[in-house]
Amino acid sequence: MIEKPKLNSLDKKPERAILVGVILPGHKRWDVEENLAELKQLASTASVESVDEIVQERNRLEPSTFIGKGKVEELCGLLKMHDATTVIFDDDLTPAQTRNLEKKTEAKIIDRSSLILDIFARNARTREAKTQVELAQLKYMLPRLTRQWTHLSRQVGGIGTKGPGETQLETDRRLVRTRIEVLRKDLNLIQQRRATRRKGREEVFRASLVGYTNVGKSTIMNLLSNAGVLVQDQLFATLDSTVRQVELDSQHQILLSDTVGFIRKLPHHLVESFKSTLDEVLEADLLIHVVDSSHPGFEEQIETVKTVIKDLGASQKPMLMVFNKIDKLEDKAIIGALKRRYPGSVFISAIRQIRIEDLRNMLIDFLQQSFVEGKVAFPHRLSKLTNFVHNLAVVTSQEYTDEEVQIAFKATQGNRDRILQTVALECEAGGKNGTPEPVVSDGVD
Repeated sequence: MIEKPKLNSLDKKPERAILVGVILPGHKRWDVEENLAELKQLASTASVESVDEIVQERNRLEPSTFIGKGKVEELCGLLKMHDATTVIFDDDLTPAQTRNLEKKTEAKIIDRSSLILDIFARNARTREAKTQVELAQLKYMLPRLTRQWTHLSRQVGGIGTKGPGETQLETDRRLVRTRIEVLRKDLNLIQQRRATRRKGREEVFRASLVGYTNVGKSTIMNLLSNAGVLVQDQLFATLDSTVRQVELDSQHQILLSDTVGFIRKLPHHLVESFKSTLDEVLEADLLIHVVDSSHPGFEEQIETVKTVIKDLGASQKPMLMVFNKIDKLEDKAIIGALKRRYPGSVFISAIRQIRIEDLRNMLIDFLQQSFVEGKVAFPHRLSKLTNFVHNLAVVTSQEYTDEEVQIAFKATQGNRDRILQTVALECEAGGKNGTPEPVVSDGVD
């Protein structure tokens, strides 16, 4: 028997889709068009080819089909003309709207949340990311089970059923709710483990990379720490937060974390599902807000990121603005204008490693601003403490007397407290054996 040749996945034609946006009172056309441009990029990330767009101005949304009857007919015509099988709406649809549109167009109907969830599912690699994605998917799916399981809805009874009987739909909903609770418990355990790991990092200055998706956060992470984070020119290439130690110079180290990128109209339930990942933002001493300076809508992206950070409750944290991709700017005068508008910012090209030292120096400045002074003195027999202090602090002076070693230093509050406590305990133990009591100072005269 002759085997049929296997089709290469590269030979498969991409799914073809029509994009749909609605302009409501108070909305601007250019804003909706920007959203559709981003939706097109999201579709491309999900391996979907966008072949056409529909934009409708309405005073209010049509309850049954989201868009008006005439636009639905126009949509049917475009689907046939382009041989497309999918329609992607830039807003979330109700289950009833999705069901009605599928009946009228005989096409697959996707909304913004569904598309983002598909991309998240493709890019989830760790157990935490997979758990977060599945939880978000099930929360999204729960109110839509009517549409998906109508053909199975029937009365069943007997042993193992609830009461006299329940529909298949009720069974599915119960199973989904049960699975949601299991996933929530799993995420809580993951969060507890994260919290335990963070306790061990409390003494170290922590910075977190935040920003719109695809602005170059992962490239910066790799450049500073050699973390090996996936870098791709597409939305949501990184879902998992990565934490690495970064040596800024011989005396300054920080912990740097990379987080999932933000986008416009990021559905609230997705933010909720990924809160354990975004906890790195809440725990950071400094937020490094990375901006794609070459993007025409970077100012709107900045506002989007600030809104999400505010929603997370982290808007009071110190923030360093880093304008990336300056190599792509055709008009270099833009940099001067941005410097005046955003004083204290850094302008770099991570991919071409331009002005990276400026970023390192700015991070050192922020780190030093968080330093407090301290002084310790201990007998020579406890000289092992010298290396301990040097490892946790920047030593500003070190003197030797006949009886002791005296060290003045600068460190983060957590490291200073750790040094003072450790030296005190070591000297107290030595004092019981006749060693002179140490002089331990917090640096305040």
